[in-house]
Amino acid sequence: MNERYLYLALDIGSISFPFLFSFYPKANFSKEWKYLFPSLMITAVIFIVWDEVFTQMGVWGFNTRYLTGIYLGSLPLEEVLFFIFIPYACLFIYFSSQHLASRDYLKPYSTNISWVLIIYLVITGLLNTHRIYTSVTFLSLAVFLLLHLYWWKSKYMGKFYFAYLFVLIPFSIVNGILTGSFIDEEVVWYNNAENLNIRMGTIPFDDLFYNMLMLLMVTTIYEAFKKRFAVK
Repeated sequence: MNERYLYLALDIGSISFPFLFSFYPKANFSKEWKYLFPSLMITAVIFIVWDEVFTQMGVWGFNTRYLTGIYLGSLPLEEVLFFIFIPYACLFIYFSSQHLASRDYLKPYSTNISWVLIIYLVITGLLNTHRIYTSVTFLSLAVFLLLHLYWWKSKYMGKFYFAYLFVLIPFSIVNGILTGSFIDEEVVWYNNAENLNIRMGTIPFDDLFYNMLMLLMVTTIYEAFKKRFAVK
């Protein structure tokens, strides 16, 4: 494969399995598309705008060696597709995990998990206001979790945390390759002055919470659409 198509291949590979299995009769994800696609578009717009701003600020950037050369603003086409394909794949895992699990295993612990995360995120975010990726991501996720606890009083956070454990598997593979694992150079580079400069292999630690925020946002919107428009 021509290395210029690496990022595009990762995008397509990420959605291929979830898309093909979206029609599995016992857990037919395609029936959720009417709630899913608006959720994907709203989340994608928010994260693409965020990505564009941070790219222009030099918080991160892209290695042209692994890109097709098609851009939308400052962002390569592959990056734009990332914010559609990856949330689709993650929400597929969230949906499927509910059919595979016999019960909501983390429901009794979800509030405590949220509080531990909130405390850590707020402290770390406030101590690193000079690191824009860390502070914006951590504080945004903390606020979002607080909204779930006190405003929306969401009943599905246990299911979300359970699904996120499974999301970490493909996340580690895809983000690992994007940040330089198994290849000569990184596809996406990071300005370490703007993050915690802690790596899990090649993956910035901050990416764990960036990905969680993206998944939580698309899940929240999906659940809201489903609750409002589902046929009783």
